[in-house]
Amino acid sequence: MLLSKAEITKMLRKAAQVWNENKDYLSEIDSRFGDGDHGVAIGKIAGLIEKSLDGWDDDDVETFLEDLGDNTMEIGGGLSGPLEGNKPIDAGTLKEMFTECLSAMEDITNAGVGDKTMMDALIPAVEAAQSAEDDVMAVLEAAKEAAAKGAKESEQYVSKYGRARSYKEKTIGTPDAGAVSTSLFFAGLCDGLK
Repeated sequence: MLLSKAEITKMLRKAAQVWNENKDYLSEIDSRFGDGDHGVAIGKIAGLIEKSLDGWDDDDVETFLEDLGDNTMEIGGGLSGPLEGNKPIDAGTLKEMFTECLSAMEDITNAGVGDKTMMDALIPAVEAAQSAEDDVMAVLEAAKEAAAKGAKESEQYVSKYGRARSYKEKTIGTPDAGAVSTSLFFAGLCDGLK
C-alpha cells in the first residue's frame, strides 16, 4: 500500500476527529496538575488540520505537509518528514517521517520515556514503527499500539516537566495529557485507513 493524497486526507481527518472527540478529556487530564488548556490547543490543531484539508487543492503532498507543519508550530507541535514532491508515501518513507518527527522533538526537549510528557507515547511509537515490517498498515498499527501503551504507562511516572512537576508524586495515577493526545493522533492515523 502507498499513501497518496486520498489516504493521507482520510488519515488526517480521522486524527482530527479523534482529537476533537477527546479535547475535553485532554483538558480535564491537564487541569489536574497543569493549566488545563491542552485540549483547547489540540482542538485548535484539529481545526487547522480540517481547514487545511478542506483547502488542499493543487499542492503536492510534500508542500501540503510542510505548510501544515509550519502552521501547527504556530499553535504548538509540528510535523516533518523526508518527502519528495507528490510521490505516494510507502512504508519506508512513513518510517522516516516518524523518525524525523521524533528527531525534531528531541531537538527541543530533553524529555524521554518516564518523564511524563508526550515523549512517553512518541518514542515507543516511533521505535515500534521502525521495527514493523515494511507495510504501511503494519507500521501504523505498531505505532498506534506502542503509543497507547506508552500513554497508559505515563500514569505510573512522576511529572518532571511543566507545571505538573511541582506536584511530584501526586501526579502518579494520572496519564500525561500530551502522551494521551499523541496516542490519539497515532490511533487516528491508523484508523483513518480502515
